[in-house]
Formats: sequence, C-alpha cells, structure tokens
Amino acid sequence: MPVRGYFITPILIYLNILMFMAMVVNGVHVLNPDGEALVRWGANFKSATLDGQWWRLLTNCFIHIGILHLLLNMYALMYIGSLLEPYLGKSRFLAAYLLTGIAASITSLWWHDLTISAGASGAIFGMYGVFLAMLTTDLIEKEARKSLLTSIGIFVGYNLLYGLKGGIDNAAHIGGLVSGFIAGYILLPGLRNTEEPDLKWKAIGLLSLVILASSFIVYKNLDNDLVIYEKGIQEFTDTETFALSVFKLPEDTPKKEKLFVLRDEGLNYWNQNLALVKSFDKLKLPPPAVKETDC
Repeated sequence: MPVRGYFITPILIYLNILMFMAMVVNGVHVLNPDGEALVRWGANFKSATLDGQWWRLLTNCFIHIGILHLLLNMYALMYIGSLLEPYLGKSRFLAAYLLTGIAASITSLWWHDLTISAGASGAIFGMYGVFLAMLTTDLIEKEARKSLLTSIGIFVGYNLLYGLKGGIDNAAHIGGLVSGFIAGYILLPGLRNTEEPDLKWKAIGLLSLVILASSFIVYKNLDNDLVIYEKGIQEFTDTETFALSVFKLPEDTPKKEKLFVLRDEGLNYWNQNLALVKSFDKLKLPPPAVKETDC
C-alpha cells in the first residue's frame, strides 16, 4: 500500500495492472496479445506515433505484452522503487519515471522502423540509471554502496545481455538507462541540499526541459517515409477505383462515351498512380516485417 517514502511506486504498479485488466476485459489475449490490439491500446509504433500520435511515447509505458511481461516488470519496479523512492521523494521519483519512460520510447522510435514496442521496463531502466548515478556519489553511505552497486549492476547487465536474443526492445532499455543516469546527476544538487526546496523544483524543471526538448527534436527529425508510403498506398487504392470506373458503366452506354471516360478519366487516374508509384523509389522503407517487442 502507498505509505510515506513509498507512495508513487505502488500507484504506478496499480495503474499498470489496471490497464492490463482493462485490455483483457475488452478481449485482448492474456498471454499473447496481437500487434493490432497493442497498437489500438497505445503501444509505440513508428508509423502511428510519427503520424501525430505522439502520446504513444508515454502510453506504451503502461501497456504490456501478456501477463508474464507485466509481472516481471512490476517486480522490477517494486524492487527499484523500494530502494530509490525514499531518497527521491514523490515528486522527483514520478518526474524521473515518466521522463525517462519518454526518453526510452523516443530511443526505440529512433532505432526501430517496424517494431511494436510496449512495456514499463524503459522507464524502470531509467530508475535504475538514476540509482546508478547516485551510487557513484557519496549521497549513499559507503558501506551500502558496494553491495547495491553490485546487485544493480548485475540486474542491468543481465537484462541488457538477455535483450540481445531478440524480441526485446533493448533500444528502449538503453535509452531509459542513459537518460536515468543523466537525470540522477541533474537531481543531485537538490538531494544534497534538502533544506533548499527550490533546488528540487529547479532540478525537475531542468530535467523536464532537457528530456522533452531533446525528444521533441528527435521526434521532428525522424523520417516518416513509412507513413508517407502507407498514405500513398491508400491514395493509390482510391485512385484505382476511379480509374476502373469505366468498367462499371452500364452495358448500354454508348461506345463514344466509354472511350471519353477511358481517355479523360481512366488514363488520367492511371498516370497519377504511375507517378505515385515512382515517387516511392525515393523513400527509405524498412523490410516488410512487423515485430512485437517488450520493453
């Protein structure tokens, strides 16, 4: 239960569980959700996220690919939360969690083209990154630092190596870890000088500015060729319908009228489609395979 010093972590765990329950109640498979369902519920998918659906950078952190994925992530969150939240407090912990989750999502978006990414572990790795940064300072007692650094290092190293086997979004893990490490140092002055509350809010503001601004820059500069291609295919289909309309004319339509429709409408539409297909040559398109990965 949420208590003093351990308030935000249980709430985040409950939110993840409630989201998963809502998905299952609405027909999403409890063990192996399909990609369409994950995208519908807010997973991070490049063609959708770059098509104005930027909110997926955050919502995907609360979507899980099956109950096992959920339980493993919630256990990791419970563990790091019990260690870190007492040091950071509610505001810093929540800000770091959400912001490193966004950084993890934007890293995944930058790295992958056709991967459906979902899961809390990008944000969780962010919290491990924050804790690793703290463990490199004298903020935590020297006696505890060595054992904590060993256990956290083993967890991070094992999970990054395990992620190399495929099917796991290591890009999100690395993005979360690196942004969390940076976040730890940004938050450090306020943690050292607890008698100056303004430092806490200045650090949270600076962290928000750094991560949100850099994420915005990356988001705006990522190529959206896949989005352009998908819209082009839809345009091709619509234009093809118009081009073939000549074959849907009544049988008793005069030949002269049929030729007019074929020449002035059908051929015009086909020429538009030929130009559209030729424009696809300039696009950088990924291999036509969609993968689902958990993070």
